[in-house]
Amino acid sequence: MRMLHDFNASILNEVAHRPWPMPARRWVMTQTWHDLLFAHWPIDPAVLRAIVPATFTLDLFDGQAWLGVVPFRMSNVAPRGVPALPWVSAFPELNVRTYVRVGDKPGVFFFSLDAGNPLAVQAAWILLNLPYYRASMEVRTRPPTIDYRSDRRIGRKRATLVATYAPRGPAVAPAPGSLPYFLTERYCLYQLSHRRRSYRLDIHHPPWPLQDAAAEILENTMAAASGVALPDTAPVLHFARRQDVVAWLPSAIDD
Repeated sequence: MRMLHDFNASILNEVAHRPWPMPARRWVMTQTWHDLLFAHWPIDPAVLRAIVPATFTLDLFDGQAWLGVVPFRMSNVAPRGVPALPWVSAFPELNVRTYVRVGDKPGVFFFSLDAGNPLAVQAAWILLNLPYYRASMEVRTRPPTIDYRSDRRIGRKRATLVATYAPRGPAVAPAPGSLPYFLTERYCLYQLSHRRRSYRLDIHHPPWPLQDAAAEILENTMAAASGVALPDTAPVLHFARRQDVVAWLPSAIDD
């Protein structure tokens, strides 16, 4: 495969860690994720069950549901065989997510995905019915610290994150069965199509190189904008410097 800017194509040969084989179909897109903060809070499963489509089973860790707010930057966002372009293939993104499964395949369910690229937002809504929103976003790097600001306004409704975060300690792959593994090692997302049919979208990446993290979250209304009140507890924090990813077209899930 031809390299797309600095995309690491060798990840396609790193498959022993996967919980199920990669799809036999050709993958269709590359992405590289940078400077991710995973901020997670425990949530009463009943709260999320009320707002996650019933076709998806909530995935729990020791009986507890979790909600994540995940800011990061994207690059190398491009279809297979198409060179990445700086003005359309690199932008900030901010996800609000929880964890679901269908059968024996655990995955991610997104309540919202904010992005600084209006083309990406429009394409995701049209092609995948993913809840992408255009937001005003600014990311500044002061190694090793990341200053992150995102503000989405739709009428009088706002969804805002203002945070400063940095890694702490060495990067290690999370141990299977641990909470960090549960929160990050996910190889698909689940969503409903425009016709309200369930689908799975598979992805592939190496094991997460996770570090402990410290964060000062000055403002965070992202979960509230999705109808979830966060508990008054400190979040579980992890950091990842980089992750290279390929993705497949969605596949329908038999009802």
